[in-house]
Amino acid sequence: MARILITGATGSLGRRVAALAVAAGHTVLGTHVRPWIEAVDGGVSPSISPVRLDIRDREAVQDVVDAAAPDLVIHTAAGRDRNDWVTNADGAANVALACGERVRLVHVSSDAIFSGRAGREYTEADRPDPIYPYGAAKAAAETAVRAIAPGAVVVRTSLILGDGNGGHEHLTHDLVAGRADGALFTDEVRRPVHVDDLADALLELGAGDFRGVINVAGADPVSRYDLGVLVAERDGLDVGKLRSASGSGRPGDIRLDVGLASGLLHTRLRGAYEFMRAR
Repeated sequence: MARILITGATGSLGRRVAALAVAAGHTVLGTHVRPWIEAVDGGVSPSISPVRLDIRDREAVQDVVDAAAPDLVIHTAAGRDRNDWVTNADGAANVALACGERVRLVHVSSDAIFSGRAGREYTEADRPDPIYPYGAAKAAAETAVRAIAPGAVVVRTSLILGDGNGGHEHLTHDLVAGRADGALFTDEVRRPVHVDDLADALLELGAGDFRGVINVAGADPVSRYDLGVLVAERDGLDVGKLRSASGSGRPGDIRLDVGLASGLLHTRLRGAYEFMRAR
């Protein structure tokens, strides 16, 4: 069994990675910023050893990694503000520096690094061409991780949902309830992934010897609007209250090619039409 340090263990993805790692018998340490008792009340496993850490603090990150002496670090932490460059970019660089080449690192990246102008699926060989701040921060994080820790796994993924805690799930509920004003876009196409499938894949990659970039996303290309419809239907919401639109100015079609992951991983990456309709 491994000793695993998970950054952002109180987040939607981090807590699932931690829970699955604990269930598999690993020793799990999880970093957090908000009070740990709130995190446990929010669903984080009490079997995880908590480590308070601000990944923006380079020396603190180094101290935590040195003290924890993990076999594997899975970096899921991100800024609550998607435009938080220091957390999303510099924080990833700090984690990579602390790991170097002596600690295996799995870093979670995003399809947001692409512009959507390719007119096709994006492969692992495609270079980032971000068109908005969050994508630029994630692209910078990738560059730092690959330069500092060349043995790391860089996992590019897409919209994460499936357990009710995903951002798109919350947004759909807010739009239907009138707590948010806006629309879901028909020309923003993604490959949404179930949080459990992604968590399983991160642990599987951490236990293997793959290094470099790999796309880990769901099987189905789905627009943000159609995904909202799936959420509403699953949760018994009034689909008629969802408005559709186009031309958001954000990346349009940024489908990830998941051929490499499908051939390499034992984890099955389900499509949104399957996992959102499962009962």
